[in-house]
Amino acid sequence: MNDVDSAQIDTYLDALWLEKGLSQNSIDSYRRDLALLTQVLAKTGRSLLQADAADLRQAISTRKSARSAARFFSCVRGFYAWLIREGRIGADPTLGIDAPKTVRALPKDLSEAAVEQLLAAPLIDDAVELRDKAMLELLYATGLRVSELVGLRLEQLGMNQGVVRVVGKGDKERIVPMGEEAIHWLKRYLSESRPLLMGGRQSAMLFPNRRGDAMTRQAFWYRIKHYALRAGLPRLPSPHTLRHAFATHLLNHGADLRVVQLLLGHSDLSTTQIYTHVAQARMKSLHQQHHPRG
Repeated sequence: MNDVDSAQIDTYLDALWLEKGLSQNSIDSYRRDLALLTQVLAKTGRSLLQADAADLRQAISTRKSARSAARFFSCVRGFYAWLIREGRIGADPTLGIDAPKTVRALPKDLSEAAVEQLLAAPLIDDAVELRDKAMLELLYATGLRVSELVGLRLEQLGMNQGVVRVVGKGDKERIVPMGEEAIHWLKRYLSESRPLLMGGRQSAMLFPNRRGDAMTRQAFWYRIKHYALRAGLPRLPSPHTLRHAFATHLLNHGADLRVVQLLLGHSDLSTTQIYTHVAQARMKSLHQQHHPRG
């Protein structure tokens, strides 16, 4: 990557961070996509400011899936829109390029019975497994992202109010109810398990590792797989399975889609609308059950 292209990318990402408050993970993802574009352009001897539609189509074609191609194009389109606004180029090379079509896969469902099996798998007489029990219960009760769960700090718990204060994507904050079951296991973990695991050390993290640092997402994912195998689940859950189960089960029990949107921390209702099949199925069932001509 030449110095000019590198400077353009850095300036754009700084502007994105200031305007949208994106997380570091999102910024890194944008940087990777734009770096890939510079690699494709390097083969033609052109820079980011000289790219044309053919160059962009070539770059899009290098992506291995429709989903990654769509994400890549979205990043590139935003970058060139910014270059236009800044007066750095005169024509937008993304115009006339159709966005790659994707079919958004529905989340893998985990039944309420399967969730109960998973939540019952930890052996609560063991300090580590009692911690894991509290984490699983909190995850299912709140629909947190795994990254949000492992990053929780003690100060974010409102035990008396029964809520947790979550800092999600783009540093956006939301308040999520925890429910009595999760609160019960959190109290047990905090009084019985955490002191043993910390061994007198201090940590601001709610679920620290033995060094007092935040647990990694990978470490918690390993724990989920461990309990799924113990529970005999036919399909290993993904790191987001309990988050999806949280949303699906709420809708199954009559929750409004917009309420689920707020609880999940989705900034746009369209993100939550992958769950509309659940809401529609419930409405159809209620209509058949209660309408005189259902």
